[in-house]
Amino acid sequence: MQEVENLLEILEKTKKAIQKDDSATIRNLSDRTNNTFAKTHDPDNITLAVIIYAMSKIIERKQYRNYSGWNRFYKNTLVYFDKLIFCLKQKDEECFSETLKLIRAEIDNLSGKLRRYIQDVFRKAEINKASKIYEHGISLEKTAKLLGLTMFEVANYSGQTEIGEENLSRVNVKTRIKNAVGIFE
Repeated sequence: MQEVENLLEILEKTKKAIQKDDSATIRNLSDRTNNTFAKTHDPDNITLAVIIYAMSKIIERKQYRNYSGWNRFYKNTLVYFDKLIFCLKQKDEECFSETLKLIRAEIDNLSGKLRRYIQDVFRKAEINKASKIYEHGISLEKTAKLLGLTMFEVANYSGQTEIGEENLSRVNVKTRIKNAVGIFE
């Protein structure tokens, strides 16, 4: 796990933004996590980016608060963010990884419409973050594999959002070479 101080700041700000219902700030913090992944290639960073982006969408949709299970999901999410912060402060990578899995597993504890809606938000968040990683110059295949998606899903979304070779040209050659070499490591 690299860039611990950056991740700590992101997590602390995300938790505060969740409590303030500030979905725009949460989305921006998710993008910062994407940038960290592009530098480090740490899978936990991309998982965190997906979770944070999904939370921005969940917080944005105020109607979710009317469904059974919302209060528990919200409370547990904040507890898990506290645990992620604790794990980082302790420099405990295993604790951090396990807590990320627990956040995702929390969705399975939901029922009914809220569960379906939040599962859908997370799936779309994975595809969104995959397209952002691809935009940073990581190969389509590696990006899809990291997030358990098909290359078609990533390519289809990237095509819809005009992420393609013309946008990849913004990534400097040195970074693209480094990313290409990383595929074979």
